[in-house]
Amino acid sequence: MQEYAFRVHKIPVGVLGASGYAGRELCAIVNSHPGLELAFASAGSQAGQTARLGDRDVTFVASDDAPLDRAELVFSALPHGASALWVARAHSAGARVVDLSTDLRPGNDVSPAALGGRVPYGLPEALRAGLDGASVVANPGCYPTAILLALQPLAVSGRVLAGATINIAAASGVTGAGYSAKPELLFGEVTENYRPYGVGNEHRHLNEMRAMMDDWKVDADLIFTPHLLPVARGILATITVPLAEPLAEGVDPAGLWREFYAGEPFVEITDALPELRDVVRRNVVRIAVRRAAHLRTPTLIVIAAIDNLVKGAAGQAVQNANILLGLPEPTGLAL
Repeated sequence: MQEYAFRVHKIPVGVLGASGYAGRELCAIVNSHPGLELAFASAGSQAGQTARLGDRDVTFVASDDAPLDRAELVFSALPHGASALWVARAHSAGARVVDLSTDLRPGNDVSPAALGGRVPYGLPEALRAGLDGASVVANPGCYPTAILLALQPLAVSGRVLAGATINIAAASGVTGAGYSAKPELLFGEVTENYRPYGVGNEHRHLNEMRAMMDDWKVDADLIFTPHLLPVARGILATITVPLAEPLAEGVDPAGLWREFYAGEPFVEITDALPELRDVVRRNVVRIAVRRAAHLRTPTLIVIAAIDNLVKGAAGQAVQNANILLGLPEPTGLAL
C-alpha cells in the first residue's frame, strides 16, 4: 500500500548542477526512487542537452530557467562558492534544500543571512536528531563521510589520546575530481598510476572534519593526505588513531563500532578488510578495525570504504532528503 501511494503521489524535486558526476548520480537515483519525481535538472554549459540518467532521458535547463517553485525539495550540486546563493533562492521559493557543496558545511560557513546562520550538517549517523524539521541541510563531503563515520565511536567515547595526531591516508576514484576536463585526469595520466595530491594538510575537506572533531571535544590533530586511484569511483581510507588507554587483551577491536552502529542500515562493520568492490553503487560505509602491533602508544587502524558518488554525495543527499520529507530513510537507496 505504501509503495502504491508513492507511485501515485510522488514528491517533485529539482537538481541544480545536474550535469556533473554527483548531479547525474542524483538524477539517476531520483528517477528510480518510488517517492520522488524529477521536476527539473539544471546545467550551465550543457543546458539544452539530453543525457541518459538511470533509465530515463533528462534534458538539462539553464539554472536561471529552473522552476524552483515547482519543487518541494531542491538538491544543489553546483560548484563550491556558487552554491550558497542558489540554496538561498530555492529556500526563498519555498523548497527544502540539500546542498552538496562545501559552502554551508561546518568550518566553511558562508551561509546567506536568509538561511539564518549555520545549517545542520547532514551526516545522519552522527546528527540525525538535528535534521528533524530542518529546511536546509549541508551534505557532507565524500572524504569526511568515510573518515568521520570511521572515527565517531572513538571520538565520542573519549578514547582518543589527548594531543595525539590522527593520520589519514585516503584514496579516491577520479570522479571525485569533478566532471570538468583536466589534463591530469586524462586516461593516459591516470591509468596504471597512483599518486598523492593536495599534500600539505590543507585539503578543503579538513575544515569540516576539524569542526566535527571540535564538536566531539577531541583534542587531536588530523593529518590528511588524499590520493588518486586509477578507478572511476570509490574511496578507501586508512586511519591510525592513538588511544588514551590500550584495549584489554581478547577484546574485539571492532566491538565498539558494532555496538555504536547497531541498527544503522548504511553502516557495515566487518572482520574482513573493506574493498571498493564491496561498496561501489551502494549507499553504505564499510568499516574494519585492527590493532597496530609493535608501537609504544596503543593504536588502532580503522579502514573505511564508500562509493564517493553514492554514500559520499548523491546517495547521502537522498538519505537526507528522505528524512526532510518524512519518508523512510532507506527509501530508493541501494543497500
